[in-house]
Amino acid sequence: MSTAPDATLPPEPPAAELPRPDAAPAIAVSSLTVHYGRELVLDDVSVVIPSGAITGIIGPNGAGKSTLVGAIMGATPPTTGAVRILGHPLREVRRDVAWVPQRAAVDWDFPITVRDVVAQGRYPHLGLWRRATRECRAAIDEALARTGLTPLAGRRIGELSGGQQQRTFLARALAQRARVYLLDEPFAGVDATTESAIMDVLRTLRGEGRTVVVVHHDLATARGYFEHLLLLNRRVIAAGPSATTFTREHLEATYGARLAVLDSGQALVTP
Repeated sequence: MSTAPDATLPPEPPAAELPRPDAAPAIAVSSLTVHYGRELVLDDVSVVIPSGAITGIIGPNGAGKSTLVGAIMGATPPTTGAVRILGHPLREVRRDVAWVPQRAAVDWDFPITVRDVVAQGRYPHLGLWRRATRECRAAIDEALARTGLTPLAGRRIGELSGGQQQRTFLARALAQRARVYLLDEPFAGVDATTESAIMDVLRTLRGEGRTVVVVHHDLATARGYFEHLLLLNRRVIAAGPSATTFTREHLEATYGARLAVLDSGQALVTP
């Protein structure tokens, strides 16, 4: 799973020319329905996620948030519906879409180093033999530096703290140099310092014109973190700018519970 240097290979081919951000949304989901066996997980979901912004997906446990991300990434087959990314089917823009999975979905006992994991982010750009070019190695070094992992590059992933593990998979996504980033619960199980550091990286990506989509569970930080929100509970409850979407009415419809809404506009679920 490691990469081997080869200075004789030609430069990586340029990415396919994609629509301008104002020409197509980052992600367009149309009438998406997903079943797990007989269980309905997503019900006729249609939503447009804008380009060049940070969008949060929030909703209760079992609402289908991770399933939606999996369907966008092609990992979860839909019963009906379609997804277009940057105006194209996923197969045409796959290397421009990066995914950071939940930590629980990763085998942390696998004997692989931090650098090897980050190098996996370059696989969509490499040929059959997956041999690294100078550009590839530069992208890996940059991703390690941006996430503060350069001193840990040679360490096994099983030896890392939870926050370091999360930053490792964020670095893998950064090494891909994608246009669209999807992160599934990136703040779960990390401390406040790591959460702040991850948000700084995501805001930097947004500042570079890239699109970031985050599955999130903490209502107290949702409005401050995300410019746009998707409130989901198997179906779309509300979607749009955070200022008009993060409301008591929408939150109660999403969570099916009374909410204590603070003066700041934050909300806490109450029994």
